[in-house]
Amino acid sequence: MQKINQTTEYIKSKLDGRSPKIGIILGSGLGLFADELSHKLEIPYEDIPNFHKPTVAGHKGRLVIGNIDGVELAVFQGRFHRYEGHSLEDVVLPVRVLSMIGVKDLILTNASGGINSKYKPGDLVYISDHINLTGTSPLIGENKEELGVRFPDLSEAYNKELSQKLILSAKELDIDLKPGVYAGVLGPAYETPAEIKMLKILGADMVGMSTVPESIAANHAGLNVCGVSCITNYAAGISDEKLSHDDVKSVANMAMEKFTKLLRAAVLKMGKS
Repeated sequence: MQKINQTTEYIKSKLDGRSPKIGIILGSGLGLFADELSHKLEIPYEDIPNFHKPTVAGHKGRLVIGNIDGVELAVFQGRFHRYEGHSLEDVVLPVRVLSMIGVKDLILTNASGGINSKYKPGDLVYISDHINLTGTSPLIGENKEELGVRFPDLSEAYNKELSQKLILSAKELDIDLKPGVYAGVLGPAYETPAEIKMLKILGADMVGMSTVPESIAANHAGLNVCGVSCITNYAAGISDEKLSHDDVKSVANMAMEKFTKLLRAAVLKMGKS
């Protein structure tokens, strides 16, 4: 709590009366969405107490407070990952700070590998549910009642009302937005073909190394969560191509235009409710 309070107080001191109600965490190669904001306040992660500078390419490492057509947002350009050596407390610190500054709705985004044969690189998928295969949880340890209840309900880990706004926005923009179950793994090695076969049997449509801890912590804190995955590659064994992070960034950049349009439209719908 000391870390959370220290970080919260610092960010509040920079807001100058601004009060974002929607938070967004941008995944690998998806950071350009923050350029859409007007009246921007940019805070590098290295200036924020208890934050880390991302070590993964495609994660700029800035908190951007800004506005889209009257809707105030707090946007994290890049995230921390457990595989970088950070504790899960640090991984979900941005989410917990968002709840402390008054954010109510959270959009989680990521680049992921496509398991479902109907997905191809460049497709956008809204997260209908997740499977936690990281072997851990950000809620392990003594529960802090200031953050949430001991046993939070995850039967709607991805809020149906917010997800419906994503779906409607995609329909209006003629964007093919598919539903999918996201499998969260620890990383940083990509999965083996045998592991992908297992994930498919378990019901996963895509796989990645983030998002799940953030979703758990956000639900614990009472935030409404929705998620968007950009399919950046076929998962191991689905095609014969070798996997590389450069390809992930490249495909995410190619999908940026429709990704940005979708988020912008969804934010406006959420901001008016």
